[in-house]
Amino acid sequence: MPTYDYCCDACGHRFEHYQPITARPLRKCPACGRPELLRLLGTGGGLIFKGSGFYVTDYRSESYKKAAEAEKKKDSGSGNGQDSAQAKPAKPTCQACKST
Repeated sequence: MPTYDYCCDACGHRFEHYQPITARPLRKCPACGRPELLRLLGTGGGLIFKGSGFYVTDYRSESYKKAAEAEKKKDSGSGNGQDSAQAKPAKPTCQACKST
């Protein structure tokens, strides 16, 4: 079950709630009681595989590894840095969280 982030648009109360994917989003704020609760978009916890055998690169052929290394050297040799633009962080959706 995932953990969802919530923010109250009325009072600015932020919290996490652990609930099933099939459950409807919460609407009532536990702090102020108003029905102005918003579920925020989050990145989630991610999935981690440990040990060998789970990675695509574990069983790559030597020719693939050499081509990937050549491509990496080609990309790092340009040095202009325009391709690696920083992604802007997502803006919060509720009024109380906009100032943070």
